[in-house]
Amino acid sequence: MLNGRSGMRMPPVSEGLHAAELAFFLDVDGTLLEMAPTPDAVVVDAELLAMLRALVFGSGGAVALVSGRSIGVLDDLFKPLLLPCAGLHGFERRSISGVYARRPLPPEDLLNETREVFTRLVAQHPGLLLEDKRFSLALHYRLAPHLEPLVEEAVALLAAALAPHFELQRGRYVAEIRPAQANKATAVAEFMQEEPFRGRRPLCLGDDLTDEYAFEWVNAAGGLSIAVGTERDSHAQCHLASVPAARAWLHSLVKEAVTAHASTR
Repeated sequence: MLNGRSGMRMPPVSEGLHAAELAFFLDVDGTLLEMAPTPDAVVVDAELLAMLRALVFGSGGAVALVSGRSIGVLDDLFKPLLLPCAGLHGFERRSISGVYARRPLPPEDLLNETREVFTRLVAQHPGLLLEDKRFSLALHYRLAPHLEPLVEEAVALLAAALAPHFELQRGRYVAEIRPAQANKATAVAEFMQEEPFRGRRPLCLGDDLTDEYAFEWVNAAGGLSIAVGTERDSHAQCHLASVPAARAWLHSLVKEAVTAHASTR
């Protein structure tokens, strides 16, 4: 069921939520980090790294990043912290033990043709930006929002021609051609089959359309889904107004976990 923003409540803080009983699945851009004009412009600050380290400690390691970025880029952003990750919207995944897996590769020639089309569009229209993720291609128009109709039409036509191997993934000021075999829900489901995630209540934070797959899965599994900063309809049960609000809410769980740990010593 889709909930409008007005229908979503603020997530609980101390109402039975304990980090040691939860499995955390966190989107990055627009959730943990403010959106930037270009993908390369984001910076992971020391405060966020410290909070994530504390969350890993308090949850016994049950924290995974579930992002549209590749795992390699996530590692560069969050170094020296190395977390379980799902990259490219679930196409690739690394477990807590470091085992890397990815879905079967779609035909490379199809993606190469798309790369050429996107490259021409970027050359013809200043303000467009191509983010090449190797196995998927994202066309950003944040710097040229007036080009949204052109981008949406061009990418939708390409996605239709590339089916069933690739599909269109819409986002905030971005349209992406990505492999069709996986999404964030499949990534969360796979993590939940492994320790230390297994048997815990899943908790998912995200901000974009690609996170809706994970929200639906988490809801069906009895977990908690939280949309960050979005004004559109969402499957999320709860809402946090902004990236700072999301980080503050996670920090409150970290503080609870540290307090609980200290009280047992």
